[in-house]
Formats: sequence, C-alpha cells, structure tokens
Amino acid sequence: MRNEVCAVATALIAAFEANDRDEYFSFFAPEARFIFQTVPFVMQSRAIYEAEYDRWVREDGFEVLQCDSTHQQADIYGDSAVFTHQTFTRIRTKAGESAFQERETIIFTRRDGKWMAVHEHLSLMQG
Repeated sequence: MRNEVCAVATALIAAFEANDRDEYFSFFAPEARFIFQTVPFVMQSRAIYEAEYDRWVREDGFEVLQCDSTHQQADIYGDSAVFTHQTFTRIRTKAGESAFQERETIIFTRRDGKWMAVHEHLSLMQG
C-alpha cells in the first residue's frame, strides 16, 4: 500500500507541476484542509483552496515552472496514510520567478478503494 500512496502523491505533484488545476484538485476530498506558509489562514475546504488558487492565477499570474519531490515516505495506518517529502518548487508570478525548498505532509484516507488527500501542510525548510 505504501507504493499506492506514493504513486497517488506523485500523480498529484505532477498535476500541480503541469498547472493542470482540475486534475490537481481531483486528488483532494471536498473537506480537505490546507496549511501553507504563504497563506495567513487555514483553508478549511478544497473549495476555499480552489478559490485562493484561482485568485493567485488571476491576480498574480501564478504559474508552476517546476516541482521536484524527494525523500518520499508513506506510512500506512489502516485506511489512512501519512505521506511526507521534500520539494523544490519554482514558480512565476507578475513579480518574477521564485524558488522554494519545502517540506510537506499530505494525509490520505482510503475511500471506495481510492486514496484521497484530506490534509496538506507545507512549510519552508530552514537553511
């Protein structure tokens, strides 16, 4: 099952990197929660994150240029899984290009035989 979770997470990351909004959000349950260092509040649902993402694209010209995932680990707890990894992400906005080295945790739950993300927490790596 670890390989299944890593495969789903890898597909989620690939959709993010490809700027495939609909595919990316299809990996998240409607009630998923999101905590990002760049957002000053907890996004309490997928719909709230979708609205924030759309605002980034519309107002800031947000575009992902690269998202590399390393140090992937999946731990299974029954019908739940904790996926952790490190990312190197490059984005472009109207302000220019930026790059971030981050750590991320995604919590998945198994529903009807499919792994769905229910929580995502992203933070900058120090140093």
